[in-house]
Amino acid sequence: MLVLFETAAGYAIFKVLNEKKLQEVDSLWKEFETPEKANKIVKLKHFEKFQDTTEALAASTALVEGKLSKNLKKILKKIVAKDAHEQLAVADAKLGGVIKEKLNLSCIHSPMVTELMRGIRSQIEGLITGLPSREMAAMCLGLAHSLSRYKLKFSPDKVDTMIIQAISLLDDLDKELNNYIMRCREWYGWHFPELGKIITDNLTYCKCVRKVGDRSNFASSDVSDILPEEIEEDVKAAAEISMGTEVSEEDINNIIHLCDQVIEISEYRTQLYDYLKNRMMAIAPNLTIMVGELVGARLIAHAGSLLNLAKHPASTVQLLGAEKALFRALKTKRDTPKFGLIYHASLVGQSNTKNKGKISRMLAAKTALTIRYDALGENTSAEMGAENRLKVETRLRLLEERGIRRISGTGKALAKTDKYQNKSEVKVFDPSGDSTLPVVSKKRKIQEVDEPDTEVTVKAKKFKAEMKEGTAVEDGEPVKKKKKKKDKEKQAEEEEVLSEELPTSPVIENAEKKKKKKKKMKNEGED
Repeated sequence: MLVLFETAAGYAIFKVLNEKKLQEVDSLWKEFETPEKANKIVKLKHFEKFQDTTEALAASTALVEGKLSKNLKKILKKIVAKDAHEQLAVADAKLGGVIKEKLNLSCIHSPMVTELMRGIRSQIEGLITGLPSREMAAMCLGLAHSLSRYKLKFSPDKVDTMIIQAISLLDDLDKELNNYIMRCREWYGWHFPELGKIITDNLTYCKCVRKVGDRSNFASSDVSDILPEEIEEDVKAAAEISMGTEVSEEDINNIIHLCDQVIEISEYRTQLYDYLKNRMMAIAPNLTIMVGELVGARLIAHAGSLLNLAKHPASTVQLLGAEKALFRALKTKRDTPKFGLIYHASLVGQSNTKNKGKISRMLAAKTALTIRYDALGENTSAEMGAENRLKVETRLRLLEERGIRRISGTGKALAKTDKYQNKSEVKVFDPSGDSTLPVVSKKRKIQEVDEPDTEVTVKAKKFKAEMKEGTAVEDGEPVKKKKKKKDKEKQAEEEEVLSEELPTSPVIENAEKKKKKKKKMKNEGED
């Protein structure tokens, strides 16, 4: 068995002399207690020294990434190809897979190999002859410095750690400022409670308290540089009739000191915000144009770095910051959230509630493109971000105007936005076809249906006749026979019209004849 061992000075290939002792993994460390014992287990076959630090750096970075460097490939072809029947022990399983693919060599990686590597590392100075310990230490130190410098210089112009720290500090300052201002208002409110209702701005409130101090000084002090004239007059009038308690000078001094802290922190916050804005425009200009510097910085901080954020798809960018709500919705089988941190972007805020989901989805898609352009592109211009923002704004305008146009074709015809509803026609079985009961005659049905209608018409005629008689009696005029004859003729004509409209049946005709006779009898009796 051969062993590939990497050092800061070069590549070393050892040959295992006694493979039986390697089977005892737990007691293998005893065989490497001294250099003499170690030489009985393994023997140095070949050592390829690095020419300079750059070569060592290239080899180490290739090993970290699990790749096969050119120098190592040459060594394996020369040395190991001669003993192709033997296995090659490697410390990294990924590197062993690459060697097996490219050179067709059988590689092994197991707990036994890791213990063997640990033993060789402990006695490396005794196993590799001709390499002084001082030179080995110097090469290790130089490689460590160059490797760390290489990792830092992976993106020298795009150091996004400053943005992550700045946005975290900005959030902390906002929380502390809020606590301090609330404490200041509550504390000074015992002495002058009316001031908090008159002055709503927190910074102006603290400046006013710091300049005046006790409320009795408001009448003699000039705060025109802090407050407008109208508010200044209101404050002076409220100070004369204030319901607050009296406080000592020591209390006022502590309140003024707290106001100094609030003013200093707010000034530092504005300075930090300007710094964050400049850093965001330098590192991610397109992302800043799309969603703003605060939302962009929060997205970078949430992902860990700009490069990690560039690896996320648009759907992940849309839901960054809403992970708890997403998994809760998936667990309870409810609607998933439509936006996360991107909700605070100005474009999403401009849209109405109905279109927020559509705009956030489109904004996330365009933002993902701008993030990749900022992270991986060589050009640092912000033209792409401006173009994508313009597209999202036009889309928002179309949605607000309800003028969604087709993407393909001329784009002049309006797209159909009606929701699709499936209309399924269910045919119900009619059980009347299976009935064995005798069918009712048609005459019976007509009589049953039409009888209530005839009764209604007869009642209406009676009511009209009674109303006519009542009006004639009330007027007190003698009723003439000619008018009655005319009324009878009109009634006869109306009855003929009704008889023509109604369906003819012997039962109905008999009922009508009887009713006519009764009416004639009544009219004659009245005469």
